[in-house]
Amino acid sequence: MKPIIFSKHALEQMPDRGANTEEVEAAIRTGEPVPAKGKRLAFRKNFPFHKEWKGRYYQVKQVMPIVTEESDKIIVVTVYAFYFGGVE
Repeated sequence: MKPIIFSKHALEQMPDRGANTEEVEAAIRTGEPVPAKGKRLAFRKNFPFHKEWKGRYYQVKQVMPIVTEESDKIIVVTVYAFYFGGVE
C-alpha cells in the first residue's frame, strides 16, 4: 500500500472545505476512482454527516481528493467537499 502524502495546498484547503485527513485517506483507499484533469485521478466517497455546515443542515458529505500517483506514493493535490440532503 502506497503512502499518502498531502501537498501544502491540500492541507490549507481542507479546513475551509470541511474535510479532514482521515476522510481523505478513506476516500483514496475505498472510494470510487474517477478521471480528473491532466494525468490526475479523483476519488469520491460519501460520509454520513447529519450536521450543519455554514448555517445549513446536510445529511451527507462527499469528500473528493484529487491526486497524482507516483510509483512509490500518492500525492494529494487538493481536496473538495460537497454537501447533500440539506433542509431549508
